[in-house]
Amino acid sequence: MMQGKGMKQGAKRERIQDGYEKLTAGLRRLCAAISARIDQIPMKRMVVYAAVLFVLSLIPLLLLGRYNVMCIDDYDYGRAVHDTWMETGSLWQSVQTAWRQNMEFYQKWQGTYISCFLMALCPMNFLYEAAYVVPVIMIGMFASSTFVLGRHILHRWLGCDKTGSSFVMLMLLFLFYQIIEAPFEGIYWYNGSTHYILMESVLFFTLTAISTSLWSQKKSCETGFCILAALLSVIVGGGNLVTGLQAEILMVLVLLYTVVTNRKKILPVCIPFVTGSIGFLFNVLAPGNAVRSELDPSTGYSAVMSVLLSFYHAAVFIIRWMPAFAILVWLMLLPVLWKLAKQSEKKFQHPVWVTAGAYCVIAAMFTPTLYAVGMVGLARVDNIIQMVYYLCLFMVTAYWMGYFSHRKENAAETKRPEAEEPGSGRVCRRSGAGEVFGIFLEQTKGRMTAAAFCLVLVVWIFTADKNTYTSISALRSLVNGEAQTFYAEAMERHDIYIDEDIVDVEVKPYSAKPALFAFDDLTEDGNNWLNLAVMQYYHKAYVRLAETAVNCSDMAD
Repeated sequence: MMQGKGMKQGAKRERIQDGYEKLTAGLRRLCAAISARIDQIPMKRMVVYAAVLFVLSLIPLLLLGRYNVMCIDDYDYGRAVHDTWMETGSLWQSVQTAWRQNMEFYQKWQGTYISCFLMALCPMNFLYEAAYVVPVIMIGMFASSTFVLGRHILHRWLGCDKTGSSFVMLMLLFLFYQIIEAPFEGIYWYNGSTHYILMESVLFFTLTAISTSLWSQKKSCETGFCILAALLSVIVGGGNLVTGLQAEILMVLVLLYTVVTNRKKILPVCIPFVTGSIGFLFNVLAPGNAVRSELDPSTGYSAVMSVLLSFYHAAVFIIRWMPAFAILVWLMLLPVLWKLAKQSEKKFQHPVWVTAGAYCVIAAMFTPTLYAVGMVGLARVDNIIQMVYYLCLFMVTAYWMGYFSHRKENAAETKRPEAEEPGSGRVCRRSGAGEVFGIFLEQTKGRMTAAAFCLVLVVWIFTADKNTYTSISALRSLVNGEAQTFYAEAMERHDIYIDEDIVDVEVKPYSAKPALFAFDDLTEDGNNWLNLAVMQYYHKAYVRLAETAVNCSDMAD
């Protein structure tokens, strides 16, 4: 009986083993079929898929913008223009008021002469319900400028084809807008996004124009883009100091590159650099900056210490901005970047210098706030630094892919001594880790990209906290009615504000607010700065939040 029992167990194990082998073979055939199918998808179609994904991810953000409202500094910077508009109904006189206020600020408060002018022209000064245009403007400008600049770098500077470069940039934008550091400050708040997101967008367009004039073969095209870059650089110089300093550093680097490689192109690069530097000096040397520093004594670090700390904080934030979602998108694009770089005709001979330069540019963006106020982590500033980091990450990765894929060619050109294969008389060179990794990427073909992309979608859609990713959070607020309730209550407040018969204003707290609308509300203290801003904007005696009713059971406790 024991022998019979042993035979049955043996037969059972054989059936299990046979079933396991069949299942494994089936999975291998399935994976092979999927891989073959993926490899047959042309890059142009992948670009379409990426574009559809990106657009779909933006739809909830733009729909949520329908329930956006005026807030925070929008009131202080827009008050004079709003008064002019209400009194005259003239757009031209409103623009004149904005410029006069801008010049007054230049003398008494801050030197950002372009940002202050634009912030005074808040669309809600003319129509309160127009706040929905803010995310359209900010996403439209920042996404398009980032796409144009990134695609230009990949194509012109790294030699990648335009189609593949478009795919990479669309996935980068999808990544950024899902994990943007501060969605409210970068998408919905007019004042904060104008000062940083909009100015950074202008810088991206400026750099693209300078680079286009540098690479252009036609004199007319070179001249046209040079003039455009010269005008845009003045706008950049009059914006925030983080973007202004970044512009100066990047323009110096481009100018040095031109001096070394092609001195005939110095003029179209030098002119935007000069006009931008003049604009930046007007910004930095504004009398208002000195007045403001006296009223609000600086607690910042010295120049040297600010620079040193910038390198430390850059490392800290780089780690912070690489969650699992970002890592998966990066892994998904590795095979694509390897293929694009390998097909490039560029040399890719200085990866260490390129990496170090990118890190220095990122670090430099932390310096102004460390010098001015002795801190980092200002949300509206971090938005633009985060995007610059992601741009650098993908560009530097592409450069390293190019370096490893062209290593043998570069070695042959420099005639570097190579080892002789034992017993054969043939010269050979051992493959480095980077080349081995490149071979691995080629062998995986589309499987790695497909697997990482599937994981990205799973993490994005099925995350436990629905406020982790912006599109999911916006969709949640739209579906559960938070956005509609918030907007209805905001409009009730606005009706009270514009009622001339009500001068003593008390409003109820919001009962609901979308998670992406992360701004400070009024308080019960009428002397709070935000309360005062609303009070002055609508010319009320006071504005404050109604005192919260006290629960009787709480009193008994």
